[in-house]
Amino acid sequence: MTAEQVRADERIDNELEATFPASDPPSSTPIVGAGSPSIREVPAREHGVPKFGFALSSEENTPMALVRQAVLAEEAGFDFLSISDHFHPWVPAQGNSPFVWAVIGGVAAKTERIMLGTGVTCPILRNHPAIIAQAAATAAAMMEGRFYLGLGTGEALNEQVIGVRWPSARERLERLKEAIEIIQSLFTGEKVTHDGRFYTVSDARLFTRPASRVKVLVAAAAPASARLAASVDGIIATGPDKELFEAFESAGGREKPRIGQITVCWDEDERRAKETAREQWPETMLNWDSRSAIPTPEIFENVTQKVNADDVAERILCGADAGKIVEAAQKYVRAGFDHIYLHQVGARQEPFIEVAKGELLRGLRETFATSPR
Repeated sequence: MTAEQVRADERIDNELEATFPASDPPSSTPIVGAGSPSIREVPAREHGVPKFGFALSSEENTPMALVRQAVLAEEAGFDFLSISDHFHPWVPAQGNSPFVWAVIGGVAAKTERIMLGTGVTCPILRNHPAIIAQAAATAAAMMEGRFYLGLGTGEALNEQVIGVRWPSARERLERLKEAIEIIQSLFTGEKVTHDGRFYTVSDARLFTRPASRVKVLVAAAAPASARLAASVDGIIATGPDKELFEAFESAGGREKPRIGQITVCWDEDERRAKETAREQWPETMLNWDSRSAIPTPEIFENVTQKVNADDVAERILCGADAGKIVEAAQKYVRAGFDHIYLHQVGARQEPFIEVAKGELLRGLRETFATSPR
């Protein structure tokens, strides 16, 4: 290893240690809402009215319910969808976790306009990068330019099901880099043979591919992963952290898409919304190092027993106040986010989509069409 490589590794280690107390990268499914203390404003970019999306929560919904929600979201006027890629739900109360690529096939068959991406897929342990490349290329071919691939370093919750050790933060990031190299090479349609540090590919070629290139975005919560996101097609982040986006922009990401998530529990009864949020997403109160390392839903349930509903409501917007969602979106847009998707917690998915269709999306778009950035 050269002196330059040693210095680069030390830099990444220091960044990860500063960001994550246990040197663990973030969960692959951003769920922190507008109440996150990490939100800080950074200089905005000029992108006009942002695109607004809807989260298909695989942890809380059956496969056919997810397909139905995708259809309704398209009819309601959402611009894009993000679908979580899990083997397990976070906690047993969520109750679901279908195989995401089968669900994507259903969404592809039932929708016509709306974009869809994974939020996000981990290609480093449970699934070999070559298999992810094939799955993504097939999904993109079915959706005819409406699919993007979101990638991240994952969680033990989903990856250790195959009985492997849980790597360090830096190793997971290095695995992700190598996985992206393989995936993008296969996307070209050329035959790929790869003998790398972590993965081997032998004479592989994708025969089913879309007409246009599949865009790849990376979930990031530390400068090292933000720089990786800048090297591909965009970043997925939980909030407008200044240091994160400085790293993203300095590495060439300034004009590339930024996707952020606002988590809500929409219910006319605010107390019921808070209780639902606490039951379904108590792990939102855990820090990233804990969330990435806990291996089972039952352990998540045990470690969040003392979490109360009011605390969760500090992270998830609870109730039926559209103004709070608009206010949260304004913070994201001022930071330069050009794609924002809404994750509705709990069983009231279709009522929330109806609200979005009637007043929420119109209010969001009018706000950003008429107000200064």
